[in-house]
Amino acid sequence: MSDFSSELLSVGGRRNWIRLRTIILVRWIAIFGQVVALVIAQFTFDLELEFGLCYLAVGISVIGNLIAMFVFPENKLLSETENSFMILFDLLQLCFLLFLTGGLNNPFSVLVVGPVTISASVLSVRSTVIIASLAIALVTIMLEYYMPLRTQQYFVLRIPDVFLFGNWAAIVIAILFSSVYSRRVVSEMSSMSEALAATHMALAREQKLTDLGGVVAAAAHELGTPLATIKLTSAELMEELDDHPELREDAALIREQADRCRDILRSMGRAGKDDLHLRKAPLSTVIEEAADPHLGRGKDVLFEHHDLENAPMVLRRPEIIHGLRNLVQNAVDFASTTVWVETEWTDYTISIRIMDDGRGYPPHLIGRIGDPFVRRRRSERDRAQRPGYEGMGLGLFIAKTLLERSGAELSFANGSGDFTPNSDEPSRSGAIVEVVWPRHLIDAVYGEHAVEMGQNPVISQ
Repeated sequence: MSDFSSELLSVGGRRNWIRLRTIILVRWIAIFGQVVALVIAQFTFDLELEFGLCYLAVGISVIGNLIAMFVFPENKLLSETENSFMILFDLLQLCFLLFLTGGLNNPFSVLVVGPVTISASVLSVRSTVIIASLAIALVTIMLEYYMPLRTQQYFVLRIPDVFLFGNWAAIVIAILFSSVYSRRVVSEMSSMSEALAATHMALAREQKLTDLGGVVAAAAHELGTPLATIKLTSAELMEELDDHPELREDAALIREQADRCRDILRSMGRAGKDDLHLRKAPLSTVIEEAADPHLGRGKDVLFEHHDLENAPMVLRRPEIIHGLRNLVQNAVDFASTTVWVETEWTDYTISIRIMDDGRGYPPHLIGRIGDPFVRRRRSERDRAQRPGYEGMGLGLFIAKTLLERSGAELSFANGSGDFTPNSDEPSRSGAIVEVVWPRHLIDAVYGEHAVEMGQNPVISQ
């Protein structure tokens, strides 16, 4: 994934996702609610409040909204600093209204949690800590300092001190809890979105390679006949031009170039993946194709196939090949010397087991393998074994997502191995990945996704 895409999907990029129009709309809703509450307090409950100051606070919000509407374009994306000031302004305006209307005796004091929750969702940790700390400080001040609620008879409306303190404690706890909870949930969503985007890009890249190979294979097939005709005609010309050496050389050159074109197309055609006959392949062939890029990296990759002669024909889907390739790559990266790839099948299931003789998965992370961006501290041995690897778990996430898309179920474990002190054979004591499909989902002959053979489509002129 490109750096630009990563920035857009990252937590940092999320700070620029809020449009000014959204802030303006939410603030108009808040202004409407504040005006309604003040009108009801004044004309329904006949409360004696500093309505002049209250309407002044609401008016400041109205003026701010009008300025934002007419000075800036509504589709403007707010920066981190602009978002922080917007949320800070709303928090101060709300707390000023609460100060004028009874402080924590006002049942609407719980709304202080709102700006802090929004901050935790879209701003940096630093900005969220500042806004949350300010909110707690303002709520604590209003515990003692506020303008009381009075009726027309100047009777003060207040709740008992124990409930007042309870309101304060509840608001503080809600600020802390909602901040941490919102931050955690939104960060998880952002990480998942980034990982899924990387998965889709990997699958799209694999699909493009597959489609390109199909075009090459079809071209090689269609050009075979005219090239054979050219070769045959040039051979006949060579026989008839024995008395004309110069012309015979030209005919020989034509034949030579026709042979060259045939060889080029033959080599290119080997990469063709969309030929009808290549949409399916024996299970062993698909696995070896997936592992092929990692066979020459200094580790032994051993294939152990159950009943190889009767291996099932399976679909050659890009997600299956790319997913298995990622699993083999991970095993090769962390194996000491050897990787084993085992296959088994029954009438109902097809399973692949990939094992290595490395140190296995970290025990405390084994339940989270397959989640994106699972980080762990890397030792010096890890850095030497796999330089440049960031250890974020994205490769396993992509493999798991792609294979599950094809209908597979994956399980991860560490092997106990059969290593003994007197044995020189490598032990299968490292990581184990087992991939199991219901057979009808990938069987290319008898399953519901069986590939029907027919004539390859002709390339349009």
